[in-house]
Amino acid sequence: MVVWNLPNILSLSRIAVVPIILLFLASASWWGCFFAALLFIAAALTDMVDGYLARKAGQITSFGKFVDPLADKVLISAVLVMLVQLGWVGGWVAIIIISRDLMVTGLRAIAADEGMVIAADKYGKIKTILQIVALVPLMLHYPLFGLPSHQIGTWLLYLATALTVYSGWNYFAVFFYTTKEKKHPHQENKTSSL
Repeated sequence: MVVWNLPNILSLSRIAVVPIILLFLASASWWGCFFAALLFIAAALTDMVDGYLARKAGQITSFGKFVDPLADKVLISAVLVMLVQLGWVGGWVAIIIISRDLMVTGLRAIAADEGMVIAADKYGKIKTILQIVALVPLMLHYPLFGLPSHQIGTWLLYLATALTVYSGWNYFAVFFYTTKEKKHPHQENKTSSL
């Protein structure tokens, strides 16, 4: 199994940088929050770069397929939990987002056992982008260029949470529909011919 190629190293770097981001955030100072946000943005950008490099260089691996989404979840979940600890994000938001990710991961494991692959859909991808965009001003926390970073981040995170719930529901709907079709592939045709 190939592990040490550039795309996989970039994915692993997203996980490796998490403790540093959390240390900066824990200071709750303006500079600490600023550097935490910068590192978070850099880590999030590696998500686009590693996927592009893997496709371009033909280095898509089983390990990469596993570690890439895992790195996203670790990065986002860790920052969310730290923001809850700081009192900057409601615990219920973190619970919804993290629970949804755990449920979809479990669903993918069940689907794989059934010989199905549940690929990331457009809602899941938009959800991740919106979560990242929301977390940046929340991490900054303090006003920047006269803009209320915390309030902007809070409303963006509410929107991201709503999309998180919808995209999770969509994955389950696709799974149950596909499972039903596999068990009764001609049921719809028989019904329409009656």
